[in-house]
Amino acid sequence: MSYSESDLLPVSALQHIIFCPRQCALIHLERVWTENLFTAEGRILHEKTHTPATERRRSTMRVEYGLSFRSLRLGLTGKADVVEFYAVAAGSSDGREIPYPVEYKRGKPKADDSDLVQLCAQALCLEEMLGVSVPEGALFYGRERRRTRVQFDEDLRRKTEQTALDLHEMVASGRTPPPEYGKKCKSCSLQDACLPKVCSAKRSVSKYLSSALEEK
Repeated sequence: MSYSESDLLPVSALQHIIFCPRQCALIHLERVWTENLFTAEGRILHEKTHTPATERRRSTMRVEYGLSFRSLRLGLTGKADVVEFYAVAAGSSDGREIPYPVEYKRGKPKADDSDLVQLCAQALCLEEMLGVSVPEGALFYGRERRRTRVQFDEDLRRKTEQTALDLHEMVASGRTPPPEYGKKCKSCSLQDACLPKVCSAKRSVSKYLSSALEEK
């Protein structure tokens, strides 16, 4: 399957749908967005790295900032924080380079795989665009101030491809999933728009009344 340019969705949406499908739909279907401290810090961090620029640090490595990428196979597009390009071998004369994507995050490693999937999606896009294998990359967390190495193994690649498919299916359906209130809701900037406690309570009452009628 191949998507058209007009069907491409942002890679950042993969993180949204893993964190909360309802949040993802509110942002990408209903165009709802509000900012809190966490999103503001993340936005500022990415603005610093998304200015296109090229830097060569040594003869076997160059660094690209704000590099745009896409995949028609996955239907994704985006802009990388940093992509380091390493020569295949020292002194190589064929011009081949291996991309090494680095994604910057404001906090610390998450309990779910959303950051891993987002980074892997970048790697899959780069592979499609450049025709080279991208075996690994890194996540840099602001709170820890160090890189976390990520290997793009088969399991992570399959999960990334499935998440991209789930994202496109949700967008194509045009439906916003119902809320499921939990601890993660406290850190979500869309609480006031989502109303997870209120909507979840209404849903519970509806289910109770339905079950009560069925029993009668």
